[in-house]
Amino acid sequence: MSQAASHRHLTGMLLVAMPGMADPRFERSVVYLCAHSPEGAMGLVVNQVASNVSFPAVIGQLGIEASEDCADTPVHVGGPVETSRGFVLHSADYVQESTLVIDEHFALTATIDVLRAIAEGTGPRRHVLALGYAGWGAGQLDAEIQNNGWLVAPAAPDIVFGGDNDTKWLRAMRAIGVDPSLLSTTAGHA
Repeated sequence: MSQAASHRHLTGMLLVAMPGMADPRFERSVVYLCAHSPEGAMGLVVNQVASNVSFPAVIGQLGIEASEDCADTPVHVGGPVETSRGFVLHSADYVQESTLVIDEHFALTATIDVLRAIAEGTGPRRHVLALGYAGWGAGQLDAEIQNNGWLVAPAAPDIVFGGDNDTKWLRAMRAIGVDPSLLSTTAGHA
C-alpha cells in the first residue's frame, strides 16, 4: 500500500475521544474525519451543539429565511478552528459543484447554496451544520491516536446524523465493542 493510501484510510472514519482526553474541547467528542493525509487532517465534531446559536440566526445573517421545517435544525460546534466558518456534513444525495463527496454515505459542502437548499427544503436528506472544524498538522493526529487520545470507529450515518447528541459518544464506543468503563487512560507500548 502506498504512503498516501495508508494515510487516507482514516478519511470517512469517526474519532471517538478516549475517557482521559486531555483537551477539554474534545471531551467525550465524536469527530467525523473529512480528510486525512500526510499533510494533516480535518474533521467535524458531530455531537456538540452550540448552545447560543440557532439555524435561523445563522442563515438570517446571510439573508436567507428559514422555513418552519428547518427552524429546529441544530448548529454544532465543529471544532476550535475558524469558528465563524460554516460546514455542512451531509448525506451524499445532495451534490453540487463545490461538494466534496467522501463516500457513498457522506459528503461535505461549505457554501451558502447548501444552507439555502436546507432552508428551502431541497437540501440533503440528512445533515449536520457545524461552525468551525477540528484540524491537525502533519503527523499530529497519528501521534494522538498512538498516545491513546482517540479510538477510531466506522462512521455509521445513524450515529453521525442521529438527533440524540448526548448518546453519540457512547453509541460510537459500543459500535466498536468498547465499554468505556473498562478503558485505561494510559497508553501501552510493547
